[in-house]
Amino acid sequence: MPQEEALSTRYMAWYRFTRNPSAVIGGIMVITVVLAAVFAPVLAPYPDHAGAVVDFRNRHSAPDMTYLLGTDKVGRDILSRVVFGFRVSLLLVVGVLGVAVPVGAALGLLAGYFSGLTERIITGFTNVMLAIPPLVMALAIGNVLEPNLVNAMLAITLLWWTWHARLVYRVSKSIAAEDFIEAARLAGASHWHVLTREILPNCISVISVKTTLDAAFVILFGATLSFLGLGVKPPTPDLGSMVADGRQFLPEMWWEVLAPGFAIFYATLGFNLLGDGLRDMFDVEA
Repeated sequence: MPQEEALSTRYMAWYRFTRNPSAVIGGIMVITVVLAAVFAPVLAPYPDHAGAVVDFRNRHSAPDMTYLLGTDKVGRDILSRVVFGFRVSLLLVVGVLGVAVPVGAALGLLAGYFSGLTERIITGFTNVMLAIPPLVMALAIGNVLEPNLVNAMLAITLLWWTWHARLVYRVSKSIAAEDFIEAARLAGASHWHVLTREILPNCISVISVKTTLDAAFVILFGATLSFLGLGVKPPTPDLGSMVADGRQFLPEMWWEVLAPGFAIFYATLGFNLLGDGLRDMFDVEA
């Protein structure tokens, strides 16, 4: 019966997700972004334009059948660079959340399960880090270190773990007070068993929703850093730096800003819709 009940619960959760139009649309949008990033060399009309290609004869070309989204200030195809720009954005998401989520979740679990000094140290340090504005920290690191993708990841990750630590701490603190946790302790279960087998599985849904929503913020934050010149180095295509390069030619060459700007909007909207759908699916708050 427990297995049948688990299957029934999963089916109902999936049913709620598929009956949520915005969640399905968000999922499709995220899938298209991922596919575009993975298959960028195949999908891009001019893959070599993602590098140091210069074609001054076609610079600032308006959108047409040859260049569907026009060209930039040195004649590179904007559509090709937007497709490769998705790859940079997703690498940033994987790099940042791949570190921030495990670190934040681990600290949150420890603070929620253990009381006393451990809880005070972790929550105190987390609160101190939360008081630092993320953009200020990122600007400081970006000015000290060489602007590139790795340092951009570092700048964002140094503060991003705090949100996951605080969220998991709140959830795990509540779960740790449940009767089944006390029963596991009385049965002789180790702290490791209780943390990984009893508390963590009950936090996965909240962590999943938070991670999906954070992906949108990481993309937007990374684009902001690139816009300010603290992201990846040229000629690597990045959506934020493409907006920064194109703004100086507004309003005449509007396509140079509109295309990468819409790509940022599309990716962030997709992750936000998907995250909201997962939140309704799991019926949690994040």
